[in-house]
Amino acid sequence: MKMKHKIISFAQRTAFMACLLVSTHVSAQTQHEVSLAGNAYVSHTADRTRVTDQGIRNWTSPETVVSAYFYVDKPQTITLSLKGSGHATMLMTCKGLEQRVCFDSDEPTVVGALKVPIAHAGYVQVNLQGAERAGSFFANISDIVVELNDGTITCVKDFSNYWGRRGPSVHMGYQLPKGEDYEWFYNEVTVPQDGETMSSYYMVAGFGEGYFGMQFNSPTERRVLFSVWSPFDTQDPRNIPEEMRVKLLKQGKDVHIGEFGNEGSGGQSFLRYPWKAGQTYAFLMRVHPDGKGNTAYTAFFKAPEEGEWRLIAKFLRPQTNTWYTHPHSFLENFNPEQGYLTRKVKYANQWARTRQSKWVRPESAIFTHDATAGAGVRLDYAGGVTPEGDAFYLKMGGFFDENVKGKERFAIPARPGDEAPKINFKALKKLEK
Repeated sequence: MKMKHKIISFAQRTAFMACLLVSTHVSAQTQHEVSLAGNAYVSHTADRTRVTDQGIRNWTSPETVVSAYFYVDKPQTITLSLKGSGHATMLMTCKGLEQRVCFDSDEPTVVGALKVPIAHAGYVQVNLQGAERAGSFFANISDIVVELNDGTITCVKDFSNYWGRRGPSVHMGYQLPKGEDYEWFYNEVTVPQDGETMSSYYMVAGFGEGYFGMQFNSPTERRVLFSVWSPFDTQDPRNIPEEMRVKLLKQGKDVHIGEFGNEGSGGQSFLRYPWKAGQTYAFLMRVHPDGKGNTAYTAFFKAPEEGEWRLIAKFLRPQTNTWYTHPHSFLENFNPEQGYLTRKVKYANQWARTRQSKWVRPESAIFTHDATAGAGVRLDYAGGVTPEGDAFYLKMGGFFDENVKGKERFAIPARPGDEAPKINFKALKKLEK
């Protein structure tokens, strides 16, 4: 909704009396405060508005939209109010209903009373816009106050705003038969058109000491990313002792080599590659001990338009003696400003190859999630087998109502014609040297 930008004088504030002013009061109903700091996003930007731990800042344009989300667990009629300060009129909209809400105080005040019928349990979206302001900025709103007749709500509360706004990460762990030493893991990934969202990591071939997948980094950049953690526990790669640093053994063409931190530390590589939604890409990961107390990790990527395997990188992890363990995939959002958007991905045709050159399919896969979902502050996560029955899927973010409990086990999808990939391993090993 577009509105003319109108600056009002302090003398005109008396017009605010036409708006509904409601103070905090005791009610037989229950009140819940949904902080914008952990549950809101700038969903349409026309200025420098941003969500902070203290509320909304730099809100000047009436075209900017701030959207907040919370989950109501029972059908009922709820009442919405806004908590904030300032001298401005705001427009609050929910499920097609709207109300003009006026603030005229430098101290935090609760104003507004928009009654909204909720037909079924699920997420509720509340949009806020500025209508008129007396000063430089629209009202600084800190919370949406939700009054319920029954039940409760779910939102980011008593939890990290950063991780809560990013949304829950979801994983699919592939269960291989025990008693074998696995050297290779193969997986195929397809990002559907409606799951292609910026700031996403579609991780395809994870292992016990790192991960390998695709990222959507910006409107002009996408990457194939491969990382290996150092055995030294630190968030800052500069603190890793030389003898415990992940070392580069071989670098693929056009591949950037560096380090990473903040989620463990180690060696990282990435290839800028314009992968596309709807296309299927193949990932092949090799893990094997070098016989000297270290382990080598090699990542290969194949795009359908190229038709050949491309080396990303080969790293050596010191003080490590292992074969391929914990094959898994995951889906995450790495930008808290993008946590209101949904991401989806499909994984198919998983195979592992033993050190004796025998191909083995996983027996099953287990769906899991991260601490954000585990804390119960976000419910928009799911995973399992696609409706077509031909692949696993992961889905997160965007405040959808579907939900799959963690630790659910799924059988491996069987597609007609699925067979172990035909790979020239001698040629790949030459690329590694």
